[in-house]
Amino acid sequence: MIRFAIPALAAGIIATSAQAAEVQIASQGPVVELSVSETVDAKPDIVEIGAGVSSQAYTAVEAMRINAREMTAVIERLKALGIDKDDIQTTGINLGAQYDYDQSEQRQVFRGYQASNRVSVTLRDVKRAGEVLDALVAAGATDLSGPRFALDDDTQARAQARKAAFAKARTQAEEYARWSGFTGVKLLEVSESIMTNRPIAYAESDMRQSIKVAAAPTPVEPGLVGTMVSLTVKYEMTR
Repeated sequence: MIRFAIPALAAGIIATSAQAAEVQIASQGPVVELSVSETVDAKPDIVEIGAGVSSQAYTAVEAMRINAREMTAVIERLKALGIDKDDIQTTGINLGAQYDYDQSEQRQVFRGYQASNRVSVTLRDVKRAGEVLDALVAAGATDLSGPRFALDDDTQARAQARKAAFAKARTQAEEYARWSGFTGVKLLEVSESIMTNRPIAYAESDMRQSIKVAAAPTPVEPGLVGTMVSLTVKYEMTR
């Protein structure tokens, strides 16, 4: 959260010291505090997908060896599709023992080890999302996540949402002032929080199922993503 006070030349500004990082503004009239939000929607220009490989073997060494070979094939396939290596990032490597429960003997029976490796992939051409998902499965990926659509640079969207939220807050404050018998308002404080890129995500299990049954490339619709700015503002009612 970003929080700052608005300085003024009027009397009533109290600074705790010359070194103080916080300025308090005294109010002579009643204060209204409002929380407002505005969202700006835009077409996404990047999409993030996750892909992983899980491998089983009786020994830990063998499980990791198999997994390394299979994951290397997935990564090489991504590079062959023209995806920059800087847009491919390992997000998790796991190794764990696997057991079955023997109901007759009421005990766990060791059955081997499972190794898994996952990468996150950023695509800078959102139209290729379906193509890449299908290619990952063909290359050996055993689970997928995403797609998560986003804006590579949401600075402009944030600025638009911030301006709209600020205007709305002032309008509401002025309405409260009029209803209370005052003629205007003076800004005392603003705090801001931002939520970026709020798409509706596909469920992971549904995505895997669609890839298994689809004969044509997996359909992926980017829709719009929203950047939301929320402001908390304090205004003094003035005459």
